[in-house]
Amino acid sequence: MEEYRNKIKICVIVGPTASGKSSLAIWLAKQINGEIISADSMQIYKGMDIGTAKPTAEEQKLVPHHMIDFLHQDELFSVADYVKMAKKIIEDVVDRGKKPILVGGTGLYVDSLLNGVQFQDQNENLAVRKKLFEELEQFGSEHMLDKLKKVDFEYAKTLHPNNIKRIIRGLEIYSATGMKMSDNLKLSKSVPSCFDACRIGLTFDNRENLYKRINDRVDDMIDSGLLEEAHCIINSSSSSHTSMQAIGYKEFIGYFNETESLDACISKLKQNTRKYAKRQLTWFRRNKDINWIYCDKLSDIDIKNKVIEIVNNHFK
Repeated sequence: MEEYRNKIKICVIVGPTASGKSSLAIWLAKQINGEIISADSMQIYKGMDIGTAKPTAEEQKLVPHHMIDFLHQDELFSVADYVKMAKKIIEDVVDRGKKPILVGGTGLYVDSLLNGVQFQDQNENLAVRKKLFEELEQFGSEHMLDKLKKVDFEYAKTLHPNNIKRIIRGLEIYSATGMKMSDNLKLSKSVPSCFDACRIGLTFDNRENLYKRINDRVDDMIDSGLLEEAHCIINSSSSSHTSMQAIGYKEFIGYFNETESLDACISKLKQNTRKYAKRQLTWFRRNKDINWIYCDKLSDIDIKNKVIEIVNNHFK
């Protein structure tokens, strides 16, 4: 236990989209005098509220939330940026006598923060980036991904064409420095983590139960104004930078261009969200330290009792 004596104790709630992480975290924070630090790569952006299932203003009033709604859509934000900022916030939460609760489904953010990953310095080159975005707007994301494959196939093969942010970043680093992103990541290293983390994962024994929750949530998003939000974002000057890769917005491009029906776009959004949830589960399943809770096998009160027992034992 000596190795954990001086580490920062933190509770972590992970799992796929629509599994109930946010509501559980708010409840838990009220029980243990905690504050929530988001680990979601899309909720950091302003204006992307409904489509990212961002906690509402009312929910954020119940418990302090951090790392939400602080960047404009045209700003790039790397995992290295996240680790640096989140670590500082967590230290502040602890210094004020509160308990930090890390919540989110972006596995790369969670693992990089908790595993003590130190990233190589990656200086920005705004002039190169501007030219790359101009090329993107002219030729599209598939063209840019093919371009990245020619200089850094190892990194490019891990990216989807919709992951514009990382495609452009890989090209920017290579264009500005001559160094491949794949080589840069290999030079990144882990140091002993400063965190003693209690990890809780929400999942479902029957995957169809999760998929139903996803489908129902998409319907709720439509009723809450997702279509209007998507229209604003897709037509904004910054849409080519970040939001076009976000599930919840890109699916409606065909509808706004009058090439697809609304029902077809909604169906596509549900399908893409289900696929994303599957990828999230695949990522988190690799971690043997997660205490998994099967939400479709326990009642709401049983889930809360199990979580509070795990967390109280951790913070003793």
